[in-house]
Amino acid sequence: MAGGFFRILTLAAGLMAGIAPAAAEPAVIKARPLKAFEVGAETVQFGRLRFVGGLELSSTNAMFGAWSSIRILPGGQRFLGVFDTAHWLQGRIERDADGRLSGLADVTIDPMRDARGNPDASKWEMDAEGLAIRGDEVLVSFERNHRIDAYSLSALPQSIPHRSVPLIIPRRSLRSNGGLEAIAVAPDNTPLAGSTIIVSEKSVDDDGNLLAAIVEGRIKGPFTVRKQDGFDVTDAAFLPNGDLMLLERRFTWASGVAMRLRLIAAADIRPRAVVDGVELLRADTRFQIDNMEGMDIFQAEDGLTHLILVSDDNHSILQRTVMLEFVLDDGSEKPAL
Repeated sequence: MAGGFFRILTLAAGLMAGIAPAAAEPAVIKARPLKAFEVGAETVQFGRLRFVGGLELSSTNAMFGAWSSIRILPGGQRFLGVFDTAHWLQGRIERDADGRLSGLADVTIDPMRDARGNPDASKWEMDAEGLAIRGDEVLVSFERNHRIDAYSLSALPQSIPHRSVPLIIPRRSLRSNGGLEAIAVAPDNTPLAGSTIIVSEKSVDDDGNLLAAIVEGRIKGPFTVRKQDGFDVTDAAFLPNGDLMLLERRFTWASGVAMRLRLIAAADIRPRAVVDGVELLRADTRFQIDNMEGMDIFQAEDGLTHLILVSDDNHSILQRTVMLEFVLDDGSEKPAL
């Protein structure tokens, strides 16, 4: 979830939008192409990341917005997302003749259900922030009422949680609006071999490091992520080799919004470790970003590793929902620090 400024915008938008309907909501999405990542520039290469296109997204459907996390499904076209308003988002990514993002199609928005099957639970109960998929399980991390619930992918959107994952991190250590923000499942045949990891948005230990944990897998235990330059973690995804990418966001009244991508080596992630990693990308208001909250990594038909990023507009007229796509090179270039 966003910081204080974004929370104010969210509250105001919620008062105007009213109560979310309990029925499925098909959505027609309008997409405006973003041909450049850096405003007014033609640069496409940013260290190891190559910008391959983006979209500014909008819809007349009042439920569209507040996008917290995204996962690309096998095949690289269909996606699943969660809104922090307790809604599932499903659809298909469209591309133009050159393979660039051109729009979203077959989009549906449906209310999430709590363990009692209730589709209209409170914000405190259903503040969905993170999303991960393991087989037919969809793991969703929630703030405020901190937990990880598991849903059946094949039963969406009517699915109700069939289990909760032990957090390992003490609930009392998690901030109400800065708790379990990122969740990811490591690929098989990598050092963490299918393990589930969580990273908090802004909950820290006594040394100021972000609380994190390996909550499922052959090894389990807490670890921490070094917090830097005022950035908060908003999502995480594993590369095919098992390295972990963190999406981070910062907002200050003086400088506005910024985002960062940080890469952590798979071998560094273990119980009781303090991990840091290298910065791959940092962007501020000179770039086509907003309140960047969701990210996934997948291998596309071109055989390359792609990153998809999405922003949370908090249902505010002052913010945008953007989708950005990058290709990650093989590491032959040094990261842009």
